Amino acid sequence: MNTKVDFFFDKANQWQKEFEKLRAIALDTELTEDLKWGCPCYTYEGKNIFLIHGFKEYCALLFFKGALMKDPENILIQQTENVQAARQVRFTDLQQITHLEKEIKEYIFQAVEIEESGAKVQMKKTREFEIPAEFQNKLNENSELKDAFEALTPGRQRAYLLYFSSAKQTKTKEARIEKHIPDILEGKGIND
Repeated sequence: MNTKVDFFFDKANQWQKEFEKLRAIALDTELTEDLKWGCPCYTYEGKNIFLIHGFKEYCALLFFKGALMKDPENILIQQTENVQAARQVRFTDLQQITHLEKEIKEYIFQAVEIEESGAKVQMKKTREFEIPAEFQNKLNENSELKDAFEALTPGRQRAYLLYFSSAKQTKTKEARIEKHIPDILEGKGIND
């Protein structure tokens, strides 16, 4: 038990009992408990295995390499189509967690085995993501912007492309692009 993590459980909202049960299960696996991204994160030899987090409709375990896991219980969920590696197991009440405790532990041990094996999730390359026409036009018009965008890390490039593409209307895409051109030129990511 890591006292740095206590604040997360102490301030827990509607998921207090569920979080406490998930923590007890996690601590029973002898993984190292840490605090990352404001959430309890459980690691094996310094590698992230899963974290506990909550949302309005559910609380969840998020397995960092969940895409590589076998899912005999059919409980792993891909949050959105853009999430490539992580998978969640979602819960809406304490009874679900108690009912699935044995399976949760099996999934945790499976995730550790995957980490031990060194397996990696094959991520889509940045060039495989569609560049919105509105952004491509800006890149074609401005070689400085194009060079700056190409100099960004692949993760930063993907974040911009996904954000720009997620807008439904051209006007919204153009507004998003205009807003972030200065950040791209400065070599910043969308969340920097």
